[in-house]
Amino acid sequence: MGIQGSGWSFLAWDSLGKRLIIEQLYDQQGNIVAGSVPLLMLDMWEHAFYLDYVNVKGDYVKAFWNIINWADVEARFAAARA
Repeated sequence: MGIQGSGWSFLAWDSLGKRLIIEQLYDQQGNIVAGSVPLLMLDMWEHAFYLDYVNVKGDYVKAFWNIINWADVEARFAAARA
């Protein structure tokens, strides 16, 4: 998994470049790319996965794909592009 330590990964719409981008924030960063609109976020802080997956982040990420509400992601994407 690409995040060293704790943080977030997210799919976002780059409203300036008119394209989808993948961003990651680690530790306590709060700076995202200017003009980006988060569409889907994956919490990689220990509180999100440790009780169920201990340190097996890959299994946590695989399980994440099964609970995504794609209708919500699609609605955010449509709103971001409007």
